[in-house]
Amino acid sequence: MEINKLNARTYSRLGHSGSVFGMGLLDLIKENPELLVLSSDMSRPAGLDRFKTQYPGNFYNVGIAEQNLVGIAAGLASEGKQVIVTAQAAFLSMRSCEQVRQYLGYMNFNIIAIGISAGFALTFFGNTHYAIEDMSVIHAMPGITILSPSDAGQACKALFAAVKLNKPVYMRLTGTLNNPVVYTEDYDFVIGKSIQIKEGKDITVFATGNMVYQAMQAVELLKEKGLSIGVTDIHTIKPLDTEAISKNFNSKLLVSIEEHSILGGLGGIISEFLAGEIKTPPLLRLGVKDTYSAPGDYSYLLKQHRLTPELIAEDILEKYNQLCK
Repeated sequence: MEINKLNARTYSRLGHSGSVFGMGLLDLIKENPELLVLSSDMSRPAGLDRFKTQYPGNFYNVGIAEQNLVGIAAGLASEGKQVIVTAQAAFLSMRSCEQVRQYLGYMNFNIIAIGISAGFALTFFGNTHYAIEDMSVIHAMPGITILSPSDAGQACKALFAAVKLNKPVYMRLTGTLNNPVVYTEDYDFVIGKSIQIKEGKDITVFATGNMVYQAMQAVELLKEKGLSIGVTDIHTIKPLDTEAISKNFNSKLLVSIEEHSILGGLGGIISEFLAGEIKTPPLLRLGVKDTYSAPGDYSYLLKQHRLTPELIAEDILEKYNQLCK
């Protein structure tokens, strides 16, 4: 699939999951007619209505039972079927944690697990429904690739790449409808290879998911300060593109930004890599600190955790100024 200005806007309106299941999957099934999709009563929120109407033989709703969802998918995969499962990210990663570990990790079944409404997308549902630990949980499981696309068009590219990978994949979809557009022109999406959106000498920002757009906006705000800031889209959390990080060791400051806990998320994973290197710049980790949230709308939650462009820019500038004293 190709990205252009027209379809980028269409994907944006549908959001990550609407684009993946309402558009991308309908193209994908033509190339893979035996592909099976399972949902834990999330077909409508995921955007699967058109798919299940047109391809009823390829869709199964197992009800609100995420552990069974992964177990049934494992049974089908053991018979050689390629299976996509989808549920809310908080429950797919944590309620069915053991099943994901055993079947996707240990048994290495060819299952793509897509967590919809990751991060703070479920707003007023509260902390029980926020997925801010999902990358941490699954990153510790051997053998599972983790994808975190930056916009709705990239989410479709990630789906196509995941199917071709023929390995267990967990993909988290962040944001809501009318998702911000990062890419309006086509590009190559390669699992494990990040995308450098902007070059910079003073500071390098590594962002993932919806935070890529927020990072780009923050960098624009910092232009007036005369800083040269690079932005890299880390769409693959595991395996991490360590080359993209190490080539920026000449920067004075590295920054990670994620709609996820900084404990075990992108910032934590980058920190693990930096710990094994001899000399590296300091890393500023921006994301959800070790705390729960006061429920509210999406913008309120981002502001609460200092993940809006203005607050991101403020925190980066404060840390940079500390280093330059």
